[in-house]
Amino acid sequence: MQGAIEALRREPTARQMRLATELRRLREAADLTSRQAAALLGVSPAQITHIESALAGVSEKRLRRLASHYACVDEEFIDALVAMATDRTRGWWEEYRGLLPTSFLDLAELDHHATFLREVAILYVPGLLQTEDYARAVFSARVPRLAPDELEMRVNHRMRRQQFTMPYELVIHESALRIRVGDRAVTQTQLAKLVHLSETDRVTVRVIPFDLDGFAEAASTMRYAGGPVAKLDTVVRDVPHGSAFIDAEAQLRAFRARFRRVEAASLDPKRSRDFISQLASEL
Repeated sequence: MQGAIEALRREPTARQMRLATELRRLREAADLTSRQAAALLGVSPAQITHIESALAGVSEKRLRRLASHYACVDEEFIDALVAMATDRTRGWWEEYRGLLPTSFLDLAELDHHATFLREVAILYVPGLLQTEDYARAVFSARVPRLAPDELEMRVNHRMRRQQFTMPYELVIHESALRIRVGDRAVTQTQLAKLVHLSETDRVTVRVIPFDLDGFAEAASTMRYAGGPVAKLDTVVRDVPHGSAFIDAEAQLRAFRARFRRVEAASLDPKRSRDFISQLASEL
């Protein structure tokens, strides 16, 4: 947006889309049309449309001017948007652009910028905690089958995602621990890795046992990624062709409450470790 003409993005990332969405929400909350916003900024309406569809970026100066025109007084939120707009970091996941589905890259980017992660898993151990053999078995079960080179690329990408440092809380159902993904040895090794990771400072694992009465929330998976401010949190849900990113404030509140209910009903971390260790010994 610095010159008169700027090439438009062909494939905005999920992070760029989120920035665009937040800017549109601010404008709509101010009850301004895109044409009115363009007039206040001294640009064409098309430029506002391009910014709000993530086809074009926005400078810090223009973003702060827009926030001022929109009467946004949340300085922490504005600073977080500026950080999103001005970040030029090329993450390791960009090496896979054009080689893996875009959703893989968006998840890795979300992980990289998250301040914390919370997850509820029902059928599988989540990707961030999988062993290489477990991940390979998961991808091998895909229909239609993946070509060998793409399968290995997906496994490699998943292993690289595991280099996270933010706090990670997992609530996992007993069914995900008992389902054999691969053979007995793969499952035993995976359970051992869960126990090991749960003993580290960054990972907390809680188990929902089968004998928990009437807890419907345990039937729904979710992944909650914390943003630099609560308004920029994101929920990820699996959909048939990838992942859906949810960021509406009302929905985020509901998912926060849902996670805490599931967490409160699960076993505490020590009992969960003992549960997983006992299960591994029975295999």
